[in-house]
This record gives sequence, structure tokens and C-alpha cells, in this order.
Amino acid sequence: MPASVIHSVRTLAALLPLAGALALLSPEPAAAKALFEAVEVDQSKFVIVAAPIGDGSRAQLNIYEQRSAARPCYAVQGSQPGVVDPLLSTFDFTGICNRFIDGNGYSLRIGDNDLGTVYRLSVVKESGDTLLMALPTKPGVGPELVVARSGGSANGFLLLVPEPGWKLMRRQFGGRTLGHVYVYRADWPDAGAAAAPDAAPALPAEGS
Repeated sequence: MPASVIHSVRTLAALLPLAGALALLSPEPAAAKALFEAVEVDQSKFVIVAAPIGDGSRAQLNIYEQRSAARPCYAVQGSQPGVVDPLLSTFDFTGICNRFIDGNGYSLRIGDNDLGTVYRLSVVKESGDTLLMALPTKPGVGPELVVARSGGSANGFLLLVPEPGWKLMRRQFGGRTLGHVYVYRADWPDAGAAAAPDAAPALPAEGS
């Protein structure tokens, strides 16, 4: 091997540890902190719903959006709990409604932090109430959070009313609005609001 090539290889080998050290010292790019932005939506155009699974002993989170006035996407009757009629399931709602039914369509966000990879949103049935919970999927991430509740028990699709400080926002990237909504809060709730007030056993509505 020519001497010049050997010298180049030795020089590169000597520089590799230095490059690694510099990489560790380099600050994380600003874009990595908040790849997506959260933008406001008209809260009156959305409903957060506990949708029954099977015999109704469990439920999952659905979010419905009224995109146009062509025809109603849902109807709500009563309160505490409000019972939702998912009208969009009876017609082709393309361009009229949006329906978000799993983690591809919604996720948790607090402030600038996307938490969809470390928290899951689950509907939990308790005696006399139905809760929307944000449950950590990894140890040490944070507390369990009560996000919304029905305020009572009934059969069928139940309206979930956000707890104070919680709302829906839409994901945006590079100024372009995406088909994903955030269950959002500007900051972490205090410890008193972090967990369900009732310590009675609850049935988780969704798998992880």
C-alpha cells in the first residue's frame, strides 16, 4: 500500500474519536424538540367520544370533526352524560366529516412536547363515570392524567368533556395542516389533578 494512503488512513483513524466527542458536545437541533407545531381549531366542530366495544363493557376513544355544513356528522343528546349519535357512520362522509379512531389520528401533546410515543390515550370505565386517561407506556415518563370525563354512565357512545386546561389542536408541519389532532394541554397539571380521584378498580378500554 502506498505510503500516502497509509498516512491518510492513520489520520482518519486519529480523527474519529475527536469527531465522536464533538458530536456528544453538539447541541440537539432545534427542530428535534418540536418537529410538528400545534395550531388552534374551532372546538365547537369536534366531539370527543367514548365509543363502545363489543358488549359495551369497554370503550375506545373516537374524535369526530364537522368539516362542512352539508349534513350533520353527529348529534348529542343530554348531558352528564351526553349520548352521541355518530351520524357519519350512516353515509359517505368524505369532505364532510373527519373521524379519528386510533393513534394514527390523535395523540397527546403537552406544550411543545409530542408524547404519542410515551403516552397512550385510553377510555376507562369507572362506577358512575367514564374517563379519558393519558397513561404512560414507559417507567418514569410522568403521571397518569385524567383528560376528560363523561360525568355519568349510560349505554352507547358517550360524550367526553375535557377537564379544565385540556382541548384539541391540530398538527401542522412546515405551515401545512395535517390530518392528525392533538389532545393538548399548555403545561403539566399539578399533582392533585394528575390522577383519577376514585381509587376503585377500573377496566382499561384499550390495549397498549
